[in-house]
Amino acid sequence: MLFSTMKTTMVAPEKALRGRDREVLANPTFHEIYGIPVQSVPAGSEVAYFALGCFWGAEKLFWKTPGVTNTAVGYAGGFTENPTYEEVCSARTGHTEIVKVSYDPNKVSYAQLLKIFFENHDPTQGMRQGNDVGTQYRSAIYTTTPEQAETAARVRDEFQVEFDRAGYGRITTELKPYENFFYAEDYHQQYLDKNPFGYCPVHATGVTCN
Repeated sequence: MLFSTMKTTMVAPEKALRGRDREVLANPTFHEIYGIPVQSVPAGSEVAYFALGCFWGAEKLFWKTPGVTNTAVGYAGGFTENPTYEEVCSARTGHTEIVKVSYDPNKVSYAQLLKIFFENHDPTQGMRQGNDVGTQYRSAIYTTTPEQAETAARVRDEFQVEFDRAGYGRITTELKPYENFFYAEDYHQQYLDKNPFGYCPVHATGVTCN
């Protein structure tokens, strides 16, 4: 019980792991689907950051979305510089498992990406998704512009009405401006393409919003 409580309690900044100066992902590392560096943002693209539990399945949701131009998985929202996966799982970094999504706004809107986000996990669970328990599994949106922040708050509130109707609790999604993002190790990038029988459930609730 004590271990579970520690996993679901945000670490204080002064107690977070220090991390390291070097990145844990070689630059460049090429995307298994797009064939471009995962670190790149294609011309004309904008960037969004979504955390909705295990990042393997979450990344696949977005690379299959028309209008998305690049994806990468990593760690964000915490305090440790360039953490490893093991460090993030220790709950001593404050980071989420997150997907960096590059997208062409002429082909898919930020609001449409938010719809995918809210429909494909349970944003009311706090520091968990299903059996995955810990601060790294919390629901989060980190916005890169004031327009993204305004849209995210509006779409969240629209979905709250539908979650209320379905008998769920309050949405716990962390919504705040982007502060940091650190790429995850190579073996995590496009994991479900490299490992087509890999297990990473998407915790959709069936709640939708038009």
